[in-house]
Amino acid sequence: MPLWAENLVVLGGLAALVAAAVLAARGERWRRALTRFRRDRLGLACLAVVVAYGFVASLDSIQLPSRGAAAPVTFLDFAFRGVAREKSYSAPLARTTWSLPRPEPLRGRHLFGTDVLGKDVLLQTLKACRTALIIGGLTSLIYIPLGVLLGIAAGYFKGRVDDVVQFTYSTLASVPNILLLVAILMALGKGLASMAIALGATGWVGLCRLIRGEALRLAERPFVEAARALGQRRRVIVARHILPNVMHLVIINFVLGFSGLVLAESVLSYIGVGAPVSTASWGLMIDGARMELSRDPIVWWNLTAATGALFVLVLALNLLGDSLQKAFDPRTA
Repeated sequence: MPLWAENLVVLGGLAALVAAAVLAARGERWRRALTRFRRDRLGLACLAVVVAYGFVASLDSIQLPSRGAAAPVTFLDFAFRGVAREKSYSAPLARTTWSLPRPEPLRGRHLFGTDVLGKDVLLQTLKACRTALIIGGLTSLIYIPLGVLLGIAAGYFKGRVDDVVQFTYSTLASVPNILLLVAILMALGKGLASMAIALGATGWVGLCRLIRGEALRLAERPFVEAARALGQRRRVIVARHILPNVMHLVIINFVLGFSGLVLAESVLSYIGVGAPVSTASWGLMIDGARMELSRDPIVWWNLTAATGALFVLVLALNLLGDSLQKAFDPRTA
């Protein structure tokens, strides 16, 4: 997928989330939930970490005008323009290469060292933030609408609609997830868009089950029965009474599911069916570091940088999801 198309989709998804949050915040219950969340220092700290990752990813999405460049130059590349590419491995903050027969002086200092191709590990780790967030954003734009629509349809309309939806997600859930993902990716080919489609096509099942159960409960509530008695149309009842009351589940599932998508991207890239080789990815960095662990001395910095960045992001997303659940779930209010 071209860079401009990926950026357009991600910006559109962010705009949709902001618009949904603004509309949701109009209710008194949502304003109280936001007030509770603002008092959660751990949740705010995790939100700051996630925003920092998003800021780094945005720096690698802004293209700068460059004449005669073989590849697009982003703002992040421009910020690291003084970091030279070496001939081979170099340890963090080393002054010479050590994997060559005769160590040679480095052209610059590298905080996290360089990999086998001489690329700066810190730069590659930061560029991989964009890949992880693009996969999480694109996949969320696929599975969240699908899971919400099918879950509400199954829970509210019931009957044959519920039977069809249950049969569909039960069939998908019966197939091992990793095998289904690999099969879809082998059919579609490598690429970020293909990975997002594969993860989105298999990731809506859990959200659909959750929304279906909540819709079944809401359909029997007095305010929904009163709306039906007043002659309101089904689509009006769904839009005004069902959908707003399941949005807290959607937000919590989005945040918690995002961390799972980041891990899934790394796993798929690690086994060779995910991101293309030319794409910066934590999974590809971990995959490339497998043989480095058998060297003497061990090349540990490539693996440490990728797993450290992945661990911090996933931990922050999980803690943020817990904070949002405490703030937005009416049963914990």
